[in-house]
Amino acid sequence: MKPDMFKNPVRILVGLGFPTEVRSVMDAYRHLVEWPISLRDGPHSVALKACRAALCGEIEAETARGLFAAFAEKHDLLAPETDLVMAYHARWSRKPHLS
Repeated sequence: MKPDMFKNPVRILVGLGFPTEVRSVMDAYRHLVEWPISLRDGPHSVALKACRAALCGEIEAETARGLFAAFAEKHDLLAPETDLVMAYHARWSRKPHLS
């Protein structure tokens, strides 16, 4: 496994709410660099600095992952777990439909 790869990807929502998996420090860094300048804040700055440090080998990739995940959570970017969505959908589809 490459040193910048995450043990577990961070699932975020992009564009019009499509889920994608951020699998490495470089992926996280790209998302942070593309974040609109007007929306950048403290958590963005911390996550971006952590990704830069991880890319330089100064900190572990998992440390950068945690800070990126915290940034994503603060901005409501975390995608729901697929298992939870599928379980909800399966439960919802069993209910009878009213005419």
